Amino acid sequence: MSVAGSFEQLERLRDLFYKLLDLRDRLRERGVAWPKPLSEEAALGTVRVKVGFPAMLKRGVIMDVTNVEQAQIAEDAGAVGVMVLDKLPYDVRRAGGVARMADLKVIEEVMAHVTIPVSAKVRIGHYYEAFLLEQVGVDLIDESEVLTPVDEQHHINKWMFTVPFVNGARELCEALRRISEGASMIRSKGEAGTGNVAEAVKHFKSIYGAIKSLAAGDEERVRDFARQCQVPFELVALTAKLQRLPVITFAAGGIATPADAALMMWLGADGVFVGSGIFKSQDPRERAEAIVLATAHWDDPETVVEAQKMVSERGAMMGIDIRTLKPEELLQTRGV
Repeated sequence: MSVAGSFEQLERLRDLFYKLLDLRDRLRERGVAWPKPLSEEAALGTVRVKVGFPAMLKRGVIMDVTNVEQAQIAEDAGAVGVMVLDKLPYDVRRAGGVARMADLKVIEEVMAHVTIPVSAKVRIGHYYEAFLLEQVGVDLIDESEVLTPVDEQHHINKWMFTVPFVNGARELCEALRRISEGASMIRSKGEAGTGNVAEAVKHFKSIYGAIKSLAAGDEERVRDFARQCQVPFELVALTAKLQRLPVITFAAGGIATPADAALMMWLGADGVFVGSGIFKSQDPRERAEAIVLATAHWDDPETVVEAQKMVSERGAMMGIDIRTLKPEELLQTRGV
C-alpha cells in the first residue's frame, strides 16, 4: 500500500469513528443507553483483560507527552496511546533532583482531550502513586526507571491492581521477574532521553538471544534457568515454547527516527515507545507521523523510505553519547 493510500485509510477510519461518536450522542439524547452498561458477569482486571489490552496496541507507537497540545499532536499523527510525564526523559536528565509522577490535573486534562489510551509513569516501588493513577482511570501504568525509585529492592506487586502495568527490562531474567510480579507488558529499557537507540538494540538482542537458547535446550536447562531467575518454571517453559515473551513487548529508549523504529520492529518488537525523540526535535508533527508510519509498515522498505524522507537529521533532537555518561547517570540500571 502506498503512503497516500495508508493515509486515506486512516482518514476513513477516523471519519467512521467520529460518526459512531455522533450516533452515540444522538442515541443518548433520546434516552437510549449505548453502549450498554457492563453486565454483572463482566470481569475487570482479569489476566485476559490486562494482557489483552496491550495486544490491541501492536504495530503502534505510544508517545511521551507533557501537556494537552502534545497529546493532540500525538493523536493526530496516529499514535495508539500517550504517556503523560511531568518532564520528558531528556529534561529529567538535565533537571536532576527527584523525578515524580506527573500532576494528576494534567493527566485528567489529557484524558479529557484525546480519545486514545492514556498512560502515566510511577516510581519503582511507589504503590500509592499507582493507586492514584488507577483511581483517576488511566489505561496503563508504567513502573518506570526514568523516575526516581522509592524502593531499590522491590517492585510493585502488580497483581493487586485492575489496571495493566508495563515494566522495562534489559535481559530475560529481569523481564520474567516483572511478568511474575504481574506486568502485562514489557519494554526494553534502552537509555531514555539520549536519542541513542543502541542500548535498546542491545536489550532486545539479549532478551531474544536468551529465549532462542532456551528453546533449543531441554527441560533441565529450562528448570535451571527458572531457578537462576527466581521465577516459576511454568513461566520459563511457556516462554521457551512460544519462542518469545508471553506478553506484548515494546521497544523503548533512544528511538528518534523512523529508521530507529523500523529497526526495533525488525528485531522483534511489537511496537515502540518514543519519548524525547519527538518533542525535543524541531519537527515534532512531521516526526510523529513519520515514526507512526515506519512502525506500522516496518516490513515494507519502500514505505519506511517515504517515512524517513518526511524528516531531516537537521531537525532531530540533540543526542547524548552513552559512553560519556557516568555509571550513576544511567537510568537503565535502576530497579534490577
